[in-house]
Amino acid sequence: MTVIDKLEDTVQDLEEIVSIGELCKMLGLTTRTLRYWEEVGFIESVERSGRENRGYTPYYVRRIKFIMRLKELGLTIKELQHLYRIYGGAKQTDRMIPELVSILDVHVNMIDEKMEKLLSLRNDIIAYRNKMADKLATSIK
Repeated sequence: MTVIDKLEDTVQDLEEIVSIGELCKMLGLTTRTLRYWEEVGFIESVERSGRENRGYTPYYVRRIKFIMRLKELGLTIKELQHLYRIYGGAKQTDRMIPELVSILDVHVNMIDEKMEKLLSLRNDIIAYRNKMADKLATSIK
């Protein structure tokens, strides 16, 4: 079990609010990143007791981890904003998931195209390298 999993279990069990600093440390994010995600509407923080720094409920901890995963998969901020507009305040997962699948399909197709181009470039480089090696071998004789 990772530190993040332990954090999530603890947060869910106690329904505690996790401070921005603690969450950033555990997830490897900057406070600026979380504040930006708040600005664009992906997440919300709550004010902790005694007007301490902002914090996040277990729901938003899970949501932040989900956003991190989508970012790892290559989704852009614009795509994430689109998904969260669909998800909406009503938390309509049944509307968001088909759109996410569609976006991921586009990303897979883009990666396939890049791989084809890279393979073609690789083959061109090998052919040119062999041509130059042959030319060098001929000039040495």
